Order: sequence, then C-alpha cells, then structure tokens
Amino acid sequence: MLALETTNLSKTFNGKLKALDKVTLSVDTGHVFGLLGPNGAGKTTLIKILLGILHPTAGTAAVLGKPLNNISIKQRIGYLPENHRYPDFLKGGEVLDYYARLAGVDKPSRQKNKANLLKLVNMEKWEKTKLKKYSKGMLQRLGLAQALMNDPDVLFLDEPTDGVDPIGRKKIRDILHHLQDKGKTIFINSHLLSEVEMICDQVAILDQGKLIRTGTVEELTRPSKTYRLETSPIPNDTLAKLKQLSLKLNEENNFITLTCADQQDLNAIIDSMRAENIDIKAIIPHKQSLEESFIEILTKDVVN
Repeated sequence: MLALETTNLSKTFNGKLKALDKVTLSVDTGHVFGLLGPNGAGKTTLIKILLGILHPTAGTAAVLGKPLNNISIKQRIGYLPENHRYPDFLKGGEVLDYYARLAGVDKPSRQKNKANLLKLVNMEKWEKTKLKKYSKGMLQRLGLAQALMNDPDVLFLDEPTDGVDPIGRKKIRDILHHLQDKGKTIFINSHLLSEVEMICDQVAILDQGKLIRTGTVEELTRPSKTYRLETSPIPNDTLAKLKQLSLKLNEENNFITLTCADQQDLNAIIDSMRAENIDIKAIIPHKQSLEESFIEILTKDVVN
C-alpha cells in the first residue's frame, strides 16, 4: 500500500494564482521522501492539502489509501511545522502532554509515549524545564517528539533541521533513521539539500507548482563525466595535448580536474599520459551532489 498518493492535484487561490498544477506523485510505505523546490514552488501548499488544512481545487489525494476527507486518517498522521511555536512558560513534558491531549491520546498512552519519546530525542533531563531555556536544537527535538506522541504511521516534517547546528542535525537524522526502521513513512520538506541527500530514499522537485522531476537520490546524484587525477608533474606541452582531448581541464599541484565527453575520451587521455611516462597515482570520479542536480534541473526548467 502507498503511504501517500496524488493524482493531477491542483490548487488555485482567488481564481488566479495557481500554487499547484496537476501534481501526480506517490510515496511508498516505510520510505523517507524529500520534497524540494525554491521558495514559492508550492511545497507548503502540497503539505497543507495532504494534512487536510487546505482543500484542492482539482485532482485527488490519499493518505494510507484513504481519501483526505476521511477524518479517521488524521489519527495516523504526525506533523512538525516550520518555525513551530510553543508557549515558553510551559515545560517540555507539559508540551508533549498538552498536544497529545489535543490529538485525543488517552492518559496511559500519553504517559508511556512521553517517557519513551523524551528518551528517544535525548531530552529526559529537560522534561521539567521551561521552554524559554531551550536552545533551537532542543526545541526542534521536542517538536519532533510532539509530532510522534500519537504514534503516527506517516510523519510530515517541514524544515526539521533548519537553524540546528551540525551535531543537532546528526541527532535528528539518527532519530529519523530509527523511525524508518520501525516502519514509519517520513515526508520531509527542506531547503538543506545535503541533509535530504543523507536521509531520503526518494525525492521530488517542484517548481512554480509543477512537478518537474522525481526519483531516488541515487538516480539524481548520478556520476558525472568529471574526474580528478593525481599525477606526477606534467610538462606544459603535454598539458596542451591533453586539453585538446578533454572538454575542460584544470591543473594544480599535481592534480588534474578534467571533463570528458565519454569513457573513450578518458581512456585516450590516460593513454597519452602513460605514453609520456607520467605516473597516474589516482583517478577519482566526481559524483554529482543532490544540490548540483537540483540547480541543474531548475536551470534547464527555466530555459525550457
């Protein structure tokens, strides 16, 4: 069963502004899914529709096989909004208890879940401390615990590591891996593409309300045609020959960075270097990062 599914989902505001334009995507159960796109792409609108906060203008969507108007499905959803705000006079444990009560979680389950989740996010010692003393990272981890108090099957996270230091981001990633191991489906909206690359199985890229690319992280971070070679010193006349065989070549401190049209051209360059008795100590292929792929895809979309 799919955790999330949309078909030709569209949303227009005031009859003019089209925030979503026939978005069709699916998220497998137990996967971590990343939603990417520039500001104004429609990411938050899509999340709000899936949560039932907004209604689509056209198209359909389902969560765990149920239509969005099925109220019972809300009990199986957890949500951490971007820039969440809790009253700073409350204590950490009080926040979890309060929002779990709003979600209809019974008292025995609230007490059990609160203890387990505070331990999960490493916040047991701060249960009775008022939020005004919490750091940004602590608030994010508390927010994540709050989103899990009803033991949801699908978890929506809007910028879960925004403003968190590297150690805090690592802790949150570890928690998300743990939740995935338990079979949770996690839907992440984030601008931190390096974080998405480390945690997500699948990603989708939205731009101006349209879905322009979906795929696994591996598919979108394909190996490029650029290589970094560590070599012995190369004479200038040999460098000139190599530049004629490559699309682009830079040399610095016995390292060559070159871009080839294909594998055949790379082999020709290597053969030329060996013919000149140049030692090749390492050949390191450059793998395109998710951020590089994201920029390339959006740039092509703008050009087209």
